[in-house]
This record gives sequence, structure tokens and C-alpha cells, in this order.
Amino acid sequence: MTTTPLLEIRDLHTGFHTDEGLVRSVRGVSLTVARGETLALVGESGCGKSVTAHSVLKLIPMPPGQITSGQILWQGRDLVPLSIREMNRIRAREIAIVFQEPMTALNPVYSVGEQIAEVVRQHMGLGRRAAVDRAVEMLDMVGIPDARRRVGDYPHQFSGGMRQRVMIAMALACEPKLLIADEPTTALDVTIQAQILDMLQDMKERLGTAILLITHDMGVVAETAERAVVMYAGRVVEEGTVDRLFSAPAHPYTRGLIRSIPRLDGGQGRHKRLDTIAGSIPSQYANPPGCRFAPRCPLAQADCLAAQPPMTSPSADHHFACFHSVPEAIAP
Repeated sequence: MTTTPLLEIRDLHTGFHTDEGLVRSVRGVSLTVARGETLALVGESGCGKSVTAHSVLKLIPMPPGQITSGQILWQGRDLVPLSIREMNRIRAREIAIVFQEPMTALNPVYSVGEQIAEVVRQHMGLGRRAAVDRAVEMLDMVGIPDARRRVGDYPHQFSGGMRQRVMIAMALACEPKLLIADEPTTALDVTIQAQILDMLQDMKERLGTAILLITHDMGVVAETAERAVVMYAGRVVEEGTVDRLFSAPAHPYTRGLIRSIPRLDGGQGRHKRLDTIAGSIPSQYANPPGCRFAPRCPLAQADCLAAQPPMTSPSADHHFACFHSVPEAIAP
């Protein structure tokens, strides 16, 4: 018996019309998120992770943005053709999002309690007093001390880590089935980062919420996710369970990301420099026929420049797109 995924993206293409031409940010992305799981969407900045996530909620500015083709199936229902009014019934109530920078995501002229209460009143139909009580409850749940008093404070009165907790409280106030966490620990120090990640895991266990975690940090992936999808230049290049990807990554790009993680166990040698991936992500305007990673790839051959490699599936829980690579263990 198969279970319908909570979210299924099929061959999604999203672009932006500019004076220089069409920027193809997402090029045929397909992925699924199961109920209650944490799926990490990982890759360098500019690879299309956030555009993919924002396409799910249709938060990209349209125009100039446009979902040119593909399907975004939410519990079997395609979100792509829905109107703004129809999407507003799904946003926050069924799918919520935590943005990268809470200081710009929160409105500076309203208290944090007012902002959480507004979401609750709109989507859960609570009265003003009940909505404020819900805001206090959520602030307390995410670890804001003295939540009853601080519900009237403004965003600038909170630290960066506390503002991110407020954003998470707002996102989870309506108990959505899916939380999209778009780089939720960006610009936070490592101690606060660990606290935010622990809190997301705790909220997931309490509420049964699935999480689509957008990140460029493979260490965060290893710590928080069950499965991971690796993106490069708008395409999915590898997908699998986190255990599988870290023990035997197949795509050269995934190997490069993992090898660039700092090690504290001495495995790389005391004075060895960190491994890097040479070159940079190609222009999003270009549409070459071959593998987008080929100019940076140590395994690239002539056929890599001529055609896009198809997705190969050596096992049911592991898929990758490369002509010349096979899964191999990362040397300790």
C-alpha cells in the first residue's frame, strides 16, 4: 500500500523575466515530502533552493516571476493554477514558512503579539482575546521568557535568535501540516543556531509537522534531516536518505559539499586546508545542453557537455544524475 505524499513537486520550472532575458532559476525540479518527515533542500547560494520553496506558496513576485511548467501537488491538489484567494486559504493554515531574515519579515510597527494574533484570527477564526492568548501560548512554547509580558514588545526589542523564535511561533500558530524553513539559522551564531534547530525538532515532534528545510550547510543536514535533495544550478543532482548520502555520495557535487565541511576529529590532518569546489555556479541566463556542473567537475568528459545526464537509481532510496560516477565512501 502506497501513501500519497504530503507535498509532491513534479518537473517544476520557474523563471524571471528581465531586460537581459529569462532567468531560469528552477529547471525541472521534482521532489516529495512525506507526512511528518524533515527533507533538506541543499546547495550553494544561487542554486534555486529558495525559489523552489517560494514557488510552493506562490510567493515569488508574478510578474516578473513565472511558474512556466510543472505541478505542485499539495495532498494531491495542484497549487499552480490556484488564485491568490485560494492560496491564502492554504498559506499559514496548511503550509507555513519561516524566512531567512526575521528583522525584515516582521513588521516593525506592530508588536509581535499583534502579528501572531492576526495570523490566528484570519486562519482559525478566533476572537481578539483568544488570539492574543494563542500568541502568548506560542511564544511560551518556543522558549520566549515571560511570554505574557513580552507579547506586547516590538521586533527591535528582541535579539536575532529571539526574533527567529517569534517567526517560528507565528508560522506554527495554526499548526500547519508543512513548515518551510528557509535558511532559518542564517546570521545566527553557532550556539543560537543549535538552539533553533533543536526547537524545530521539538516542535515537529509535538505537532507532527513535516519540515522542508532550505540550507547550504551540510552539517545542518546531517543533524536534522531524514532525507536530502541536492540542487545545483536549478536542477536536482542527487537525492537520498541522509545516511546514504553521507556514507556513499554519488554525484561529484555532493562529494564536494561534504568534503568542504570542517572536521574536528583530525581526519583531514592538523594543517590541511579545507577542500573546495573550483569555479562558480553558471549564469542562470544560459541554457547549455549538457550537465551544468561539467565545467567544475573532475569527472567530466565529452558526453557531459553534450547532454543532460538522466537520474539514475541504484536503489529505491538513492537517485543521482551523473554519467560517470558511482556511489563511493568518503575517506575519513
